[in-house]
Amino acid sequence: MMNCLQSWPEPIVRVQSLSDSGIHVLPDRYIRHPSDRPSFTSISTHANIPVIDLHSLLAARDAGLRQATLDRISGACREWGFFQVVNHGVRPELMKSIRQLWRDFFHLPLEAKQVYANSPTTYEGYGSRLGVEKGAKLDWSDYFFLNYLPESVRDENKWPTTPESCRELVNEYSKAVVKLCGILMKILSVNLGLEEDYLQNAFGGDDIGACLRVNYYPKCPQPDLTLGISPHSDPGGMTILLPDDDVSGLQVRKGEHWVTVEPIPDALIVNLGDQIQVISNAIYKSVEHRVIVNSIKERVSLAYFYNPRGDLLIEPAKKLVSKDRPASYSAMTFDQYRLFIRKSGLWGKSQVESLKCSQ
Repeated sequence: MMNCLQSWPEPIVRVQSLSDSGIHVLPDRYIRHPSDRPSFTSISTHANIPVIDLHSLLAARDAGLRQATLDRISGACREWGFFQVVNHGVRPELMKSIRQLWRDFFHLPLEAKQVYANSPTTYEGYGSRLGVEKGAKLDWSDYFFLNYLPESVRDENKWPTTPESCRELVNEYSKAVVKLCGILMKILSVNLGLEEDYLQNAFGGDDIGACLRVNYYPKCPQPDLTLGISPHSDPGGMTILLPDDDVSGLQVRKGEHWVTVEPIPDALIVNLGDQIQVISNAIYKSVEHRVIVNSIKERVSLAYFYNPRGDLLIEPAKKLVSKDRPASYSAMTFDQYRLFIRKSGLWGKSQVESLKCSQ
C-alpha cells in the first residue's frame, strides 16, 4: 500500500467523545458548506424506497408470483438502486441481537475501544474518518470495520472480545448475509438476461470479498450543519444495510431530491454499488446516498459490503454491450478502484463517473 496510507494525517478525535462532552457548537471541521448541508423542509421528502417480499423467491411455489417479484426487483434496480427486503432469510432475532451488541460496544469506555484503533492501511478496527486528505471536512460518526471474506484476510483477533458474544454473533450474522447476497446476485443476473451465475463469477466465484462496517452516529448539537456520512455511491458490489430500528437517517438521492428512508420492522436495505453499475453497463444504477444526524437520539447501523475479488478486472458484460449500447466504462480492478476512496474519502459519484469511456 502506498506510504500515504500508512497513518492518519492528523490526530483522531472520536465523534462520540465530542458529543458526550456536552458541546453546543460544532467544531469547524464538521460544518458543511451551506449548499452541502441537510435540509429538513424543502429538499428532503419522505416517499419510501420500494419494499419487496422475498418469500415467493425463497419458497419458489408460485411461478407467477415469483416472476412478479423478479420484475419488482428489476424495476427497483433500474429506477432506485435501492430497495428494502422482508422475508429475506436472516432471523429477526439475530438482527436485533447483533445491532444491540454493537450499540453496547460503542457504549464501552473509550480506552476499551481504543485498543482496536485503526489506520488507513486496511481500515480494520475502530475509526472516525475516511480518507487521508489533511484538513478535509469530517463526518459526524464513528465506526468499526472488519473483514469476513476471503478467509485469508479474516483476522478475528482484530474483532472485539467485549461484549463476549461479539465474535460468535458476527460470524453467524455474516454467514446469513453472505448467503442472502448470493441469492440476490443470481436474481440480478437473471434480470439482466445473463447466466444465473454471471455476476457471482465476475466477482470471483467463491473467492469474493465481504466486510462489515458498523456505523455509530452520536447525538449532534447542530444537526442542520453537518452529515453523518457524506454523499456517495458505494464503491463495491452490493451493500446490505441493517438500519437502526428506532431512528431514521439514511437519505437516497432521487433526481434533485433526498428521500429519507423509513425502515420497516425486520427489513434489510439493499443497495447496488459501483461495480454492478459497471458490469451492467449502467442498466442498473449505484445511487448517491448520505446520512443525516439528530440532536435527540444516537443511531447505529450495520453496512455489509459484498465485493469483487480485488485483483479481477471489472468491466461491462459483453452480452450487455452492443452497437446501440457501447461499453460505458473502462476496465479496472476493485483494488485500484477502492484506493481512490481510501485516499480521498467519499465524493459523490465522481469515481465511477471517471471510468466512463468517451463515446
